[in-house]
Amino acid sequence: MIPVISFVGRSNVGKTTYLEKLITELTRRGIKVAVIKHTQHFEMDKPGKDTYRHARAGASTVVISSPEKMALLDYSGQERPLDEITAVITGVDLIITEGYKHGDKPKIEVCRRETSQELVCSLEELVAVVADFPLEVDVPRFDLDDAVPLADFLQYKILK
Repeated sequence: MIPVISFVGRSNVGKTTYLEKLITELTRRGIKVAVIKHTQHFEMDKPGKDTYRHARAGASTVVISSPEKMALLDYSGQERPLDEITAVITGVDLIITEGYKHGDKPKIEVCRRETSQELVCSLEELVAVVADFPLEVDVPRFDLDDAVPLADFLQYKILK
């Protein structure tokens, strides 16, 4: 089973920016990473395009595939459980989610002094914290400006 780690934190705390650094470092090491971004709303399909037309005709799932990439669009009208989403991902060493703070996967919380110094998750849910200020926690704490130590942690503690 592919390990899943959820990066959580308040809005605009820098999760995406930090994940860009972390994914770059993990990929540099030869670790294949999949990312699932949880959001409340998004629009990917464009009116007039074939996939849009297929969905509007009644297809509940539409897949678009090319030699470079593939996307699966689910028009069921309900949010899929994270385990169902991760089950379709293959060929990677690690799945990172951005969001899912209420999910049951191990979490790493990202904190920024100017956003909030209070955690959104309980310490029992966290395997680590990433912050730009000193924080007294019973889990490893990593600096927001440097993804290399967290990449080491993931590689040697989570991926083993």
